[in-house]
Amino acid sequence: MRLAPLRAMPGVVASALVGPDGLPIELIGDAGDALAAELTSLRVVLDRVGRRLGAGNVTRVAFTSERVEVVAVTSGDFVLGVAMTRGHDTRAAQQLLARLALDITDLPRPEVA
Repeated sequence: MRLAPLRAMPGVVASALVGPDGLPIELIGDAGDALAAELTSLRVVLDRVGRRLGAGNVTRVAFTSERVEVVAVTSGDFVLGVAMTRGHDTRAAQQLLARLALDITDLPRPEVA
């Protein structure tokens, strides 16, 4: 399991690895399905923002809500994300997600038509 190292991090509520088709490849936590769905939706919006602003691809996003902090990174067409209880330091999770993103090069990529 690619996301297994995130299980040991304090404060992790959910984690997800989402494929190019928007379907989850791997989930951690009871909220993993919800996180995967929202990461897919967020990816669509961020891609549009990047295009409209001429900023290029968005490769990392982080936000804080009342209860959780969410960090997500992209690797090609894949998105990896983690939701942590608010107040936990997300730096280690950000670094781990970046390393995991580099390690998913062996996953099948969509064919270009």
